[in-house]
Amino acid sequence: MSATLAVRVAGIGLWSPRLPGWAFACDVLHGRAAPPDTPQPRVSPALLAPTERRRAPDTVAIALEAAARACEMAGVAPASMPSVFASTHGDLPISDTMCATLAATPRLLSPTKFHNSVHNAAAGYWTIGTGCVQASTALTAWGDTFASGLLEAASQAVADATPVLLVAYDVAARGPMATVTHSEGMLAVALVLLPGGNDAAVTAVSPAGMRPRGLRLVVREARAAAAAGPPAAGPWAALAAGNAMAPCLALMAALARADAAPLRMGVGRASHLELQLDAAP
Repeated sequence: MSATLAVRVAGIGLWSPRLPGWAFACDVLHGRAAPPDTPQPRVSPALLAPTERRRAPDTVAIALEAAARACEMAGVAPASMPSVFASTHGDLPISDTMCATLAATPRLLSPTKFHNSVHNAAAGYWTIGTGCVQASTALTAWGDTFASGLLEAASQAVADATPVLLVAYDVAARGPMATVTHSEGMLAVALVLLPGGNDAAVTAVSPAGMRPRGLRLVVREARAAAAAGPPAAGPWAALAAGNAMAPCLALMAALARADAAPLRMGVGRASHLELQLDAAP
Protein backbone atom coordinates (compact mmCIF):
# COMPACT_ATOMS: atom_id res chain seq x y z
CA MET A 1 0.00 0.00 0.00
CA SER A 2 1.05 3.59 -0.50
CA ALA A 3 -0.28 7.03 0.27
CA THR A 4 0.38 10.06 -1.87
CA LEU A 5 0.58 13.60 -0.55
CA ALA A 6 0.80 16.41 -3.06
CA VAL A 7 2.42 19.58 -1.77
CA ARG A 8 4.14 22.53 -3.36
CA VAL A 9 7.46 24.08 -2.43
CA ALA A 10 7.00 27.84 -2.12
CA GLY A 11 10.12 28.80 -0.16
CA ILE A 12 13.59 27.37 0.35
CA GLY A 13 16.34 28.18 2.82
CA LEU A 14 19.79 26.63 3.24
CA TRP A 15 22.86 27.45 5.29
CA SER A 16 26.17 25.75 5.96
CA PRO A 17 29.68 27.20 6.42
CA ARG A 18 30.59 26.29 2.80
CA LEU A 19 27.15 27.02 1.32
CA PRO A 20 26.02 30.22 3.05
CA GLY A 21 22.60 30.75 1.51
CA TRP A 22 20.30 29.11 -1.04
CA ALA A 23 21.13 31.45 -3.94
CA PHE A 24 24.86 30.96 -3.37
CA ALA A 25 24.42 27.19 -3.07
CA CYS A 26 22.58 27.15 -6.41
CA ASP A 27 25.44 29.07 -8.03
CA VAL A 28 27.90 26.50 -6.68
CA LEU A 29 25.79 23.60 -7.93
CA HIS A 30 25.50 25.12 -11.41
CA GLY A 31 29.18 26.04 -11.63
CA ARG A 32 28.59 29.78 -11.51
CA ALA A 33 30.54 30.24 -8.28
CA ALA A 34 33.15 28.43 -6.23
CA PRO A 35 32.58 27.67 -2.55
CA PRO A 36 34.50 29.94 -0.14
CA ASP A 37 38.07 28.85 0.57
CA THR A 38 37.43 29.03 4.30
CA PRO A 39 34.19 28.19 6.13
CA GLN A 40 31.99 31.20 6.78
CA PRO A 41 31.35 32.27 10.40
CA ARG A 42 28.12 31.26 12.04
CA VAL A 43 25.15 33.46 11.23
CA SER A 44 23.50 35.54 13.94
CA PRO A 45 19.71 35.13 14.24
CA ALA A 46 18.58 38.71 13.63
CA LEU A 47 14.96 38.01 14.51
CA LEU A 48 15.90 37.38 18.15
CA ALA A 49 16.27 40.08 20.77
CA PRO A 50 19.91 40.76 21.80
CA THR A 51 19.64 38.68 24.99
CA GLU A 52 18.29 35.60 23.21
CA ARG A 53 20.73 36.16 20.35
CA ARG A 54 23.70 35.95 22.73
CA ARG A 55 22.37 32.78 24.32
CA ALA A 56 21.42 31.03 21.08
CA PRO A 57 23.67 28.04 20.26
CA ASP A 58 24.76 27.01 16.76
CA THR A 59 21.74 24.76 16.22
CA VAL A 60 19.33 27.61 16.89
CA ALA A 61 21.28 30.14 14.82
CA ILE A 62 21.46 28.07 11.64
CA ALA A 63 17.91 26.70 11.97
CA LEU A 64 16.43 30.19 12.34
CA GLU A 65 18.51 31.54 9.46
CA ALA A 66 17.27 28.86 7.05
CA ALA A 67 13.69 29.21 8.31
CA ALA A 68 13.66 32.99 7.92
CA ARG A 69 15.00 32.81 4.37
CA ALA A 70 12.43 30.19 3.34
CA CYS A 71 9.59 32.35 4.70
CA GLU A 72 11.02 35.39 2.93
CA MET A 73 11.15 33.56 -0.41
CA ALA A 74 7.62 32.25 0.00
CA GLY A 75 6.26 35.63 1.02
CA VAL A 76 4.50 34.01 3.98
CA ALA A 77 4.50 35.60 7.43
CA PRO A 78 6.51 33.36 9.79
CA ALA A 79 3.97 33.79 12.58
CA SER A 80 1.15 32.47 10.40
CA MET A 81 2.40 28.91 9.90
CA PRO A 82 2.69 25.76 11.98
CA SER A 83 6.21 24.36 11.90
CA VAL A 84 8.08 21.07 12.01
CA PHE A 85 11.65 21.13 13.33
CA ALA A 86 13.71 18.01 12.60
CA SER A 87 17.17 17.29 13.99
CA THR A 88 18.93 13.94 14.11
CA HIS A 89 20.90 14.65 17.28
CA GLY A 90 19.87 18.03 18.63
CA ASP A 91 22.74 20.07 20.07
CA LEU A 92 25.57 17.56 20.56
CA PRO A 93 28.20 20.09 21.76
CA ILE A 94 25.88 21.29 24.53
CA SER A 95 25.05 17.71 25.48
CA ASP A 96 28.78 16.95 25.68
CA THR A 97 29.38 20.03 27.87
CA MET A 98 26.54 19.11 30.20
CA CYS A 99 27.73 15.52 30.58
CA ALA A 100 31.29 16.67 31.31
CA THR A 101 30.03 19.20 33.88
CA LEU A 102 27.79 16.64 35.58
CA ALA A 103 30.72 14.22 35.82
CA ALA A 104 33.19 16.76 37.22
CA THR A 105 31.42 19.72 38.84
CA PRO A 106 27.64 19.10 38.82
CA ARG A 107 26.84 22.17 40.93
CA LEU A 108 28.17 24.37 38.12
CA LEU A 109 25.67 23.16 35.54
CA SER A 110 24.35 26.19 33.66
CA PRO A 111 20.56 26.72 33.44
CA THR A 112 21.11 28.37 30.05
CA LYS A 113 23.00 25.32 28.78
CA PHE A 114 20.22 23.12 30.08
CA HIS A 115 17.39 24.92 28.32
CA ASN A 116 19.42 25.03 25.10
CA SER A 117 20.00 21.27 25.31
CA VAL A 118 16.38 20.22 24.85
CA HIS A 119 15.48 18.88 21.42
CA ASN A 120 12.86 21.54 20.72
CA ALA A 121 15.12 24.48 21.61
CA ALA A 122 15.24 25.80 18.03
CA ALA A 123 11.45 25.55 17.74
CA GLY A 124 11.10 27.47 20.98
CA TYR A 125 13.42 30.26 19.88
CA TRP A 126 11.56 30.45 16.55
CA THR A 127 8.20 30.96 18.24
CA ILE A 128 9.70 33.57 20.58
CA GLY A 129 11.46 35.46 17.78
CA THR A 130 8.52 35.47 15.39
CA GLY A 131 5.68 35.67 17.91
CA CYS A 132 4.21 32.53 16.36
CA VAL A 133 1.49 30.77 18.36
CA GLN A 134 0.78 28.09 15.75
CA ALA A 135 1.48 24.43 16.49
CA SER A 136 5.12 23.38 16.48
CA THR A 137 6.53 19.85 16.23
CA ALA A 138 10.09 18.71 17.03
CA LEU A 139 11.13 15.23 15.93
CA THR A 140 14.05 12.90 15.36
CA ALA A 141 14.30 9.53 13.61
CA TRP A 142 18.05 8.84 13.48
CA GLY A 143 19.15 8.47 9.83
CA ASP A 144 15.57 8.94 8.60
CA THR A 145 15.07 12.28 10.35
CA PHE A 146 14.82 14.45 7.24
CA ALA A 147 12.43 12.09 5.48
CA SER A 148 10.32 11.79 8.63
CA GLY A 149 10.20 15.56 9.04
CA LEU A 150 9.21 15.98 5.38
CA LEU A 151 6.45 13.39 5.76
CA GLU A 152 5.14 15.08 8.91
CA ALA A 153 5.16 18.57 7.37
CA ALA A 154 3.54 17.39 4.13
CA SER A 155 0.88 15.50 6.09
CA GLN A 156 0.01 18.59 8.13
CA ALA A 157 -0.11 20.81 5.03
CA VAL A 158 -2.53 18.48 3.24
CA ALA A 159 -4.65 17.53 6.26
CA ASP A 160 -5.10 21.09 7.49
CA ALA A 161 -4.98 22.84 4.07
CA THR A 162 -2.40 25.30 5.33
CA PRO A 163 1.21 26.29 4.65
CA VAL A 164 3.69 24.46 6.90
CA LEU A 165 7.32 25.31 7.59
CA LEU A 166 9.83 22.44 7.70
CA VAL A 167 13.24 23.15 9.27
CA ALA A 168 15.93 20.44 9.39
CA TYR A 169 19.37 20.91 10.92
CA ASP A 170 22.35 19.26 12.61
CA VAL A 171 25.77 20.30 13.90
CA ALA A 172 29.05 18.53 14.62
CA ALA A 173 29.47 15.86 17.26
CA ARG A 174 32.01 16.57 19.98
CA GLY A 175 33.82 14.73 22.75
CA PRO A 176 33.04 11.09 23.56
CA MET A 177 29.75 11.36 21.64
CA ALA A 178 31.71 11.77 18.41
CA THR A 179 32.94 8.18 18.79
CA VAL A 180 29.40 6.78 18.56
CA THR A 181 27.51 9.53 16.73
CA HIS A 182 28.89 10.82 13.45
CA SER A 183 28.23 14.38 12.33
CA GLU A 184 30.52 17.08 10.97
CA GLY A 185 30.11 20.80 10.41
CA MET A 186 26.78 22.62 10.38
CA LEU A 187 23.87 22.27 7.97
CA ALA A 188 20.34 23.67 8.03
CA VAL A 189 17.62 23.61 5.38
CA ALA A 190 14.05 24.88 5.40
CA LEU A 191 11.04 24.47 3.11
CA VAL A 192 7.70 26.24 3.10
CA LEU A 193 5.21 23.62 1.90
CA LEU A 194 1.77 24.46 0.54
CA PRO A 195 -1.03 21.96 -0.03
CA GLY A 196 -1.66 21.31 -3.71
CA GLY A 197 -2.98 18.68 -6.10
CA ASN A 198 -2.34 18.04 -9.75
CA ASP A 199 -4.44 21.00 -10.84
CA ALA A 200 -2.71 23.46 -8.52
CA ALA A 201 -0.03 25.81 -9.73
CA VAL A 202 2.40 27.98 -7.85
CA THR A 203 5.21 30.21 -9.01
CA ALA A 204 8.09 29.75 -6.60
CA VAL A 205 10.20 32.84 -6.04
CA SER A 206 13.62 31.79 -7.27
CA PRO A 207 17.11 33.11 -6.47
CA ALA A 208 18.62 35.70 -8.76
CA GLY A 209 19.62 34.20 -12.08
CA MET A 210 17.24 31.23 -11.83
CA ARG A 211 14.09 30.89 -13.87
CA PRO A 212 10.95 30.94 -11.70
CA ARG A 213 9.25 27.55 -11.78
CA GLY A 214 6.19 25.93 -10.34
CA LEU A 215 7.33 23.03 -8.18
CA ARG A 216 5.15 20.23 -6.88
CA LEU A 217 6.41 17.61 -4.46
CA VAL A 218 4.62 14.30 -4.24
CA VAL A 219 5.47 12.30 -1.14
CA ARG A 220 4.63 8.60 -1.43
CA GLU A 221 4.99 6.22 1.48
CA ALA A 222 5.37 2.63 0.31
CA ARG A 223 6.19 -0.53 2.24
CA ALA A 224 9.54 -2.03 1.38
CA ALA A 225 11.94 -4.43 3.03
CA ALA A 226 14.83 -2.08 2.44
CA ALA A 227 14.94 1.45 1.10
CA ALA A 228 17.55 2.75 -1.27
CA GLY A 229 19.41 5.81 -0.09
CA PRO A 230 19.24 9.13 -1.93
CA PRO A 231 21.70 9.68 -4.76
CA ALA A 232 24.79 11.82 -4.36
CA ALA A 233 24.13 15.56 -4.42
CA GLY A 234 26.84 16.45 -6.93
CA PRO A 235 29.14 19.36 -6.04
CA TRP A 236 27.38 19.84 -2.70
CA ALA A 237 28.23 16.36 -1.45
CA ALA A 238 31.84 17.17 -0.58
CA LEU A 239 30.80 20.36 1.23
CA ALA A 240 28.24 18.97 3.68
CA ALA A 241 28.17 15.18 3.29
CA GLY A 242 29.66 14.58 6.74
CA ASN A 243 26.72 16.22 8.47
CA ALA A 244 23.96 14.07 9.94
CA MET A 245 21.39 16.01 7.90
CA ALA A 246 23.16 15.23 4.59
CA PRO A 247 20.25 13.04 3.35
CA CYS A 248 18.40 16.28 2.59
CA LEU A 249 20.96 17.32 -0.02
CA ALA A 250 19.57 15.11 -2.79
CA LEU A 251 16.18 16.82 -2.62
CA MET A 252 17.74 20.26 -2.31
CA ALA A 253 19.87 19.59 -5.41
CA ALA A 254 16.78 18.43 -7.29
CA LEU A 255 14.99 21.64 -6.31
CA ALA A 256 17.95 23.72 -7.48
CA ARG A 257 18.06 21.93 -10.84
CA ALA A 258 14.26 21.62 -11.19
CA ASP A 259 15.04 17.94 -11.75
CA ALA A 260 12.04 15.66 -12.15
CA ALA A 261 14.00 12.42 -11.60
CA PRO A 262 12.43 10.47 -8.73
CA LEU A 263 14.17 10.22 -5.37
CA ARG A 264 13.80 7.65 -2.63
CA MET A 265 14.47 8.11 1.08
CA GLY A 266 14.11 5.65 3.94
CA VAL A 267 11.57 6.37 6.64
CA GLY A 268 11.40 3.64 9.25
CA ARG A 269 12.45 0.00 9.04
CA ALA A 270 9.94 -1.08 6.41
CA SER A 271 8.99 2.08 4.56
CA HIS A 272 10.41 4.60 2.18
CA LEU A 273 9.35 7.86 0.61
CA GLU A 274 9.29 8.28 -3.15
CA LEU A 275 9.72 11.95 -4.02
CA GLN A 276 8.65 13.29 -7.39
CA LEU A 277 9.16 16.90 -8.37
CA ASP A 278 6.96 18.39 -11.02
CA ALA A 279 9.60 20.55 -12.70
CA ALA A 280 7.47 21.88 -15.52
CA PRO A 281 7.77 25.69 -15.86
